[in-house]
Amino acid sequence: MSDPVADGIDDEKVTEWFGVHVPQAVAPLGFELIAGGHSNLTYRVMDSRGESFVLRRPPLGHVLATAHDMAREHTIISAVGLTDVPVPETLGVCEDVEVNGAPFYAMSYVDGEVLHTDEEASLVSEAERVALSKDVPGILGRLHAIEPSDIGLGELGKREDYLGRQLRRWTRQWEQSKTRELPEMETVQGLLEGRKPEQVGATIVHGDYRLGNMLSRGGRILAVLDWELCTLGDPLADVGYLMNNWVSPDEVPAGSSAPTMAGGFSSRNEVLGWYQDETGRDVSQVDYYRAFSYWRLAAIVEGVLNRYLQGAMGDQEGVDTNVFEEQVENLAGNALELLTNG
Repeated sequence: MSDPVADGIDDEKVTEWFGVHVPQAVAPLGFELIAGGHSNLTYRVMDSRGESFVLRRPPLGHVLATAHDMAREHTIISAVGLTDVPVPETLGVCEDVEVNGAPFYAMSYVDGEVLHTDEEASLVSEAERVALSKDVPGILGRLHAIEPSDIGLGELGKREDYLGRQLRRWTRQWEQSKTRELPEMETVQGLLEGRKPEQVGATIVHGDYRLGNMLSRGGRILAVLDWELCTLGDPLADVGYLMNNWVSPDEVPAGSSAPTMAGGFSSRNEVLGWYQDETGRDVSQVDYYRAFSYWRLAAIVEGVLNRYLQGAMGDQEGVDTNVFEEQVENLAGNALELLTNG
């Protein structure tokens, strides 16, 4: 196959591994990077018959031994695949770093579209946008209905005091990485600590549940992707995160863009209502979870800003760090508004 080998792939050794563990992939194989960045890397693997598969590995360069755990992510997707929550089929995991320099796993290729931005969402019909609006909370409700132990995920993480653990973690992250004083962050942290709701039940928490992490087609979610942040805990954390990413056209997105800004999707309240109908959960305190999600994301973005300012992010040509500063300030402001005016 004439395709150039993608960075992060040892063509010969990975092809040999596929020959043993994914024999339905017929060599020679070609590799194309689908999604890169500072998160896990995703490659499309094409065989000699034109069939496609997917390989996922950690980002290039030095990463913490406990970060980007391929075996853990493979285990989660394999387990969730036993349920009615749509995920790609897992095909095998390789923990031998001699093969490709880092662990990786293989899964089936799902032929769908990822709606990262409003431009991409604008190409989807309005009828399909409404259908997706119902499918997204419905699938989340089904995920939260799973008893983790029933599918072998009972030890995935601690179940109790999810918010307490998260607040401690991200307070520490903020204090270690902040590049300036931002009183709103401390104010929000204090309000989140003081108003922490009682956790009702513990479920699988995806951790990054949004349209940009799903493959869709024809108004249906075909697969939920990117399970690297998955753990056990408070299901309403996923709901608050989804609500923040369900941005209407007249709002400023939490990140750089949001597919729902294209318009034609159901409203945030309608989506929340469908989740409540699916699960019977009390969602009356969703603004707390939305504020927590904004505050947490602000701490994450501040960490990225800090690494850029320290020169630890590689090539920084053309990077305007003021954008990160403004995003952190906007996120902290959004969180404070929800806690004081919500």
